[in-house]
This record gives sequence, structure tokens and C-alpha cells, in this order.
Amino acid sequence: MTTTGRRALLTAGVSAAAAAALTGCTASEDPGPRKPSAAEVEAERVARAEAALRLRSVTASRTLLERYDAALAAHPALAPRLTPLRRSVAAHAKALGEGGTTVRPATAAPSPSATATASASASVRPTAPPVPVAADPRTALKELAAAERTAADAHTAALVTAPPEYARLLASVAAAGAAHAYLLTEGARA
Repeated sequence: MTTTGRRALLTAGVSAAAAAALTGCTASEDPGPRKPSAAEVEAERVARAEAALRLRSVTASRTLLERYDAALAAHPALAPRLTPLRRSVAAHAKALGEGGTTVRPATAAPSPSATATASASASVRPTAPPVPVAADPRTALKELAAAERTAADAHTAALVTAPPEYARLLASVAAAGAAHAYLLTEGARA
């Protein structure tokens, strides 16, 4: 290739690049803030509603978990009966919170590492008042069963607005709560 051929090729390439740059500049002028589409607005509304639903569900389960912790602290003799149910409630709270919901830690955590975490976060947020527990163990079990029913009712009510996969989880947690309430009251008589 001769020098003239190379120059012609180089000039043609530079001209093509300049034309593309000019076209790109005029096409990408900022017309101002873009208004979100109706679909984007609806998606944002649905995402906010689901986040609020998840937060309410997790809060109901965490409140129930705090009641278990308070009952166990007040009546250590009930530990063989309450510990498996408490473990189940803790697993439910974790499962309900998966998917991006920020969950506050339970105020009365049974493990040392959880206690250290709660102590470290106590300076950041105020601590919740202690959960009252009846002095009589039978009454404490009845109150815990009532709290289980309340949480199960809240999860059942949330089914109406929950997305399908989360609704299945809520239904399962509500059913487990009903079973726990039975085990805390009627199941003890059998």
C-alpha cells in the first residue's frame, strides 16, 4: 500500500469517527428529568407494599419470640416444653425476613453472641420495655398461647395482599402458630 493509500484510508476513518461522534452528541442531549412510566410507578408501589408487609410479618414473629424469651427467663422449668417451640418461632422470623427486609434483633436473646449484639446495638436504639409474664406457669403458658394465636391471625390476615410465594410461607407460619397454641394449652392435657 502506498503512502497516499494509507493517508486516504486514515482520512476516511477519521471522517467516519468524527461523523459518528457528531451524531452521537446531537442524539444524546439531555431532555431533562425523565418521567417514570406507569409500569415503573406500579412496580415501585408493589415493592413498597411488599416491603411493608414483610416488615409487619417479621415484627409479629419477633414480638412472639420476645414473649418466648421472657417466659423462659421467668419460668426456667418450662424450658423443655418451650425451647423447641421458640426455636421454630425463631426460624419463622428468619424465613419471613428473607428477601431484603431489615429485622431488628430480639431484645432478649438467649445466646451469648446475640446478647453481645443486642448490647452493642442498645446504644444505637432504645430498648423495648420488658415483656410482662404471669407469675403462675400455667397462666404464662395461656398468655403465650394467646400470643401465638394473635401472631397466627396477623399472618393469616396478611395472606390477602401477599405475593403468591410469600403467601404460602405466611400460611405455613400461621398454621404452625395455631399448632403451637394447641400444644401450649390443649396439648398439655392429653
